[in-house]
Amino acid sequence: MTQRLKHIIATLLLCSACFAQVSKHGQLSVEGTKLVDHNSEHVMLRGMSFGWHSFWPRFYNKEAVQWLKDDWNVNIVRAAMGIEVGNNTYLQNPQDSEQKIMAVVDGAIASDIYVIIDWHSHNINLKEAKLFFDKMSKKYGDSPNIIYEVFNEPDEETWPEVKAYSEEIIKVIRKNDPDNIILVGCPHWDQDIHLPAQDPITGFKNIMYTVHFYAATHKQELRDRTDKAIEAGLPVFVSECAGMEATGDGPIDYEEWQRWIDWMESRGLSWITWSLSDKDETCSVLKKTASSTGNWKKDDLKESGVKTRDYLKSLNKS
Repeated sequence: MTQRLKHIIATLLLCSACFAQVSKHGQLSVEGTKLVDHNSEHVMLRGMSFGWHSFWPRFYNKEAVQWLKDDWNVNIVRAAMGIEVGNNTYLQNPQDSEQKIMAVVDGAIASDIYVIIDWHSHNINLKEAKLFFDKMSKKYGDSPNIIYEVFNEPDEETWPEVKAYSEEIIKVIRKNDPDNIILVGCPHWDQDIHLPAQDPITGFKNIMYTVHFYAATHKQELRDRTDKAIEAGLPVFVSECAGMEATGDGPIDYEEWQRWIDWMESRGLSWITWSLSDKDETCSVLKKTASSTGNWKKDDLKESGVKTRDYLKSLNKS
């Protein structure tokens, strides 16, 4: 399907809420290091990542997506499919896992926002990933809402290993979907962004590379490293971040988190906060009292949830 036809479809996806996104921006693409819309105008996506589906499946529904769009002003959500860890993981139960992810994807399409299909793993599972992304790109390749994240956080894999794996997955996706954005991870939990900058994937368009930060752990050194990668021509997308330690726990470093927000805003980088879950840890934005389908009151939000919602509502105004 051509970009023009995708845009026509997108303009028909008008929802009743006033905070429209895909119907406004349409098909996304990469120009230089920037994420742009169908008019080649720079666009920033800011939103929330669902927690691992294999731990918090109760939030994987269209109502939660709609609430995030209406009440938190997200213009993107991220569906994090647990591959090996948790209950009913993709390796254990692929059909159930796909249903959970599709519930969020379908909810995002209905809500007129963008959505990341995230292969949430720290290891290479090439055979399984090829099957999954072949199915997802066949089902959703005609929708301009879709972004594919092919490898959440490589840990000990080298960049040549991650690059080779990613190229295989990109080939599978591009057979079915020629132009939606594809996000590629980098070694050491998406910290070593200098490695793909030195040896980027070539031969494909609309590829971006992910950086993840947790503000109480990652500071100016990672920002400087990312700046150098961008200066070298690498398109960067911050597909996971938050204000506490990299463990997901510990106190929030509000000053450093604000430095990260200011840095991303000044460079026009899209970002996603982790995570929509109710685990007893700092990074989970919801308390156990939170319903599965939205309608959360302030008392249902943890400290990180209150701050993330404030950021999103103040920055996503159009």
